Amino acid sequence: MNRPADTCAASALTVKPTHRWHPWRWLAWSTAGLLTLAALWWSFAPRAVVVNVASVTQGPFEQSLEEDGQLRLKARYGIAAPMAGQLQRPSLQVGDRVEKNQVLAWLAPMASPLIDPRNQSVLRQRVGRDEASQQAASARVAQLQAALAQARLQAQRTAQLAQQDFIAEAALDQALNAERAAAQALEAGRAEWRAAQFSLAESQAALGQTTATAPTAGQGLVPIASPISGQVLKLHLSSAGPVTAGQALIDIGDVTALEAVIDVLSSDARHIRTGAPVGLSLDGRQAALTGQVRRIEPTAFTRVSALGIEEQRVNVLVDLLPDTPAEAQGLGDGFRVDAHIVLSRIDQALRVPSAALVRDGESWRVWVIHNGRAHARKVLVKDRNAEFAAVEPGPLQAGDPVVLYPAALTEGQRVKISP
Repeated sequence: MNRPADTCAASALTVKPTHRWHPWRWLAWSTAGLLTLAALWWSFAPRAVVVNVASVTQGPFEQSLEEDGQLRLKARYGIAAPMAGQLQRPSLQVGDRVEKNQVLAWLAPMASPLIDPRNQSVLRQRVGRDEASQQAASARVAQLQAALAQARLQAQRTAQLAQQDFIAEAALDQALNAERAAAQALEAGRAEWRAAQFSLAESQAALGQTTATAPTAGQGLVPIASPISGQVLKLHLSSAGPVTAGQALIDIGDVTALEAVIDVLSSDARHIRTGAPVGLSLDGRQAALTGQVRRIEPTAFTRVSALGIEEQRVNVLVDLLPDTPAEAQGLGDGFRVDAHIVLSRIDQALRVPSAALVRDGESWRVWVIHNGRAHARKVLVKDRNAEFAAVEPGPLQAGDPVVLYPAALTEGQRVKISP
């Protein structure tokens, strides 16, 4: 019965052990705290910005203009019909070579038109009238010949009497004048007879052509010759047929004498100078032809772009230089070309990619990478194109890495170059 009480007393008298702080526990807690602080710092610390980088280079710089245009002949000759007629079928084809003064085509007189029965009757009456007029003129000539013979005989007799002093000198003068008047009247009569003869021949010719007939081969053909040596560019008529005076027949030209016509915006035309070098490409790749600007036309014209925008454009005429390579031969009138017009050129310029420029008020700046951080530097831009900007040396040197397309960078910000 006493054992449970003794057990409780013994339990009450038990002494609790004392806890000791071990060093390894202090080290563990310190390490955990440092790791927590490091994680917080890493979470809130600014991260390095991944950027694309290009280098500043030294080399030639060009300010140019890219436009398209077409080739055309410097001199184009249009051959027209000199008169109305029947064109003979041409033997030439487009592209054929012709020499100066070579016959290009033959032109025959027009066939006479048909005559209807009513006009035929009128022409017969006209022939009868002209025959009667001719007969009357013949009789008149015979009458005047007799009058002249009588006047001459009378003048001879009067002259004999005057020599014998049987009549006065005035009578002789009167006889001589009558002879001259008779001679002149005979000449007038003969002229009237010839006129009647011509009129009769005209009426007979008109009456004789009662059906439309074409001229025989070689009869009255008019040759049409080439004014220059060149090639046939266009045949306006490829078969025989009637033509009117001044109607276009053939176009010819010298395809070795070509020029390029480049239409540019009027705002760009004022930057182009006469004599500027031009590269011409036939397929949009490397320029195959070289030329120089000969003239900038002073008048602009309106053209609607592919986007439906009205643009004021100006034609720029470009002469092809004689050093055209052999592979560029075979060109012709109207061929399309891509033009590269040089506006200005610097042989040795400090070039910065245009994508690295950032507006800074009225000036420009770029971001340069140094020791893994971005630093802004102001630059003075002398000129720029779509690829590069020519800047003054000083803030930048050749080989400096600059950030392309910089966005929201701050001075000294850490950056990481994109692979």
